[in-house]
Amino acid sequence: MLNRVAVLSDVHGALPALEAVLADPDVTAADLIVLTGDIAAGPQPVEVLDVLSGLGDRVCWVGGNADRELVEARAGRPASIEVSNWAAGQLRDEEVVLVDSRLGRWAEVFEGLPAEVTTVVCGHTHMPFTRLVNRRLVVNPGSVGMPYGGAGAWWALLGPGVQLRRTAFDVDAACARVAAESTFPDAAAWADEYLRSQHSDADALAVFGPRDGR
Repeated sequence: MLNRVAVLSDVHGALPALEAVLADPDVTAADLIVLTGDIAAGPQPVEVLDVLSGLGDRVCWVGGNADRELVEARAGRPASIEVSNWAAGQLRDEEVVLVDSRLGRWAEVFEGLPAEVTTVVCGHTHMPFTRLVNRRLVVNPGSVGMPYGGAGAWWALLGPGVQLRRTAFDVDAACARVAAESTFPDAAAWADEYLRSQHSDADALAVFGPRDGR
């Protein structure tokens, strides 16, 4: 039986932020670490994957949109058949829901979900929230590596109850480390923009809002 679950989302290849969260005693003691996707797309992808892989069976991996894009790029896509490229562009496999999405939109997303599922975790909008949606508790832990609305590594702890957590770390040192250790040409600018959380939650809601069908 799982007593405590740590939920981490959107690490985006930011090793210093990930290491700060993994050093938290509550994460160290958690029975399970759930990764809700977008893990490696960032300046330190290999380092992040190596650390998480080293945790073994304590980790439950869920793929995200950025993870799919990495796999496709690694495989040398686009496809050689033009119709396949066109068809891929027509697919709608990314569902955007936000803290202020209408109940009808949530009903569309949850269609087919068994009634006994009463807690749902999600990610990818990089903003932490919990809200009740027609008797279901929805938890977005925010982003470890690309937070919107405030610097720090955001995550969630489940059991008992739900806690939205923020792990502080030395942002200046983290930015310097990413710039020094990553071979990504724009690593310094990336770290300055995302580890310093230059985008507010209001900015992000304005961008994501039209994508939930409102």
